[in-house]
Amino acid sequence: MIRSLVTRGLVMVFGYAYPAYECYKTVDKNKEDVEQLRLWCQYRILVATLTVFERVRDALIPWVPRYSEAKLFLYIYLWYPKTKGTTYVYESFFRPYVTKHETEIDRNLLELRTRAGDYAVLFWLKATNFAQTRILDIVRFISHKSAPKPPTTQAWIFKCK
Repeated sequence: MIRSLVTRGLVMVFGYAYPAYECYKTVDKNKEDVEQLRLWCQYRILVATLTVFERVRDALIPWVPRYSEAKLFLYIYLWYPKTKGTTYVYESFFRPYVTKHETEIDRNLLELRTRAGDYAVLFWLKATNFAQTRILDIVRFISHKSAPKPPTTQAWIFKCK
């Protein structure tokens, strides 16, 4: 439990915070250093991809031992200047795969965007319909509770005597 907490903290520091700071320094301070900018952009692309696949891994293979530690070492390998891991992984694996499947990925993303837009419109229509119905129910309830009640027959007989 404690080891997992420490490892997760280290992953956050070395996998996200430190590279984000280095990316900031490269973008903000060294505007002319295109190679450093390329490195940190490639790193962020790889980390985003790993994060997406991590969600799938968590669902399928939760039993992998020392996964957090391996992930920590992978992140450090990616940004550590002597290993040039980001350049190697990006150029050897990621870029060729994405280049080969780029048209398919673009088509699927366009289809996904279209479906997401359709679902958003459908959700909006259902939500507004639900809200209108509930608001009308509340108004009817309030008007029914606040309307004066007609006298009952016993009260009318009592007044007549």
